[in-house]
Amino acid sequence: MSPNIRRCTDDDVAEMVSIINEAAEAYRGIIPVDRWHEPYMPEAELRDEIAAGVEFLGCEDERGDLIGVMGVQPVQDVSLIRHAYVRPAAQGTGVGGALIAAITEMTDRPLLVGTWAAAGWAIKFYEKHGFTLVTPNQKESLLRKYWSIPDRQIETSVVLADQRWFNYVAVY
Repeated sequence: MSPNIRRCTDDDVAEMVSIINEAAEAYRGIIPVDRWHEPYMPEAELRDEIAAGVEFLGCEDERGDLIGVMGVQPVQDVSLIRHAYVRPAAQGTGVGGALIAAITEMTDRPLLVGTWAAAGWAIKFYEKHGFTLVTPNQKESLLRKYWSIPDRQIETSVVLADQRWFNYVAVY
């Protein structure tokens, strides 16, 4: 498959919500029960994320159907990868890799991504694409600096960074 990556628009929001909630089912029973809610991401929450500066890229299949989304959000001196989801039927086909490559190309800022510590498959995906887990102390500092999440989520999450971030912190 040769994925078609494009910027998502307001017309895509309903389909994006569908993809996110379908793919997020993988987290049910994995993440702490107090962090799970139904739906995992309501449309209003996605719209709030977009209003807060998260720009989404989408991947279309050969029919032009959206099958994966990944957001990027500039925050201070870095960019955060946000809400990376691929329809379960399309997982393992290169969709996530194509989206992360497109996001990596569209920013020259260091990239950080947070995910659930118990989601080993997500951590392996990011590592496969050049990201490295930061130390537990760095994780807490980064989550408090760049994300607006509750303490419970900080406790149960990890942060991975691309090589640009490690180069950046080595300079400062």
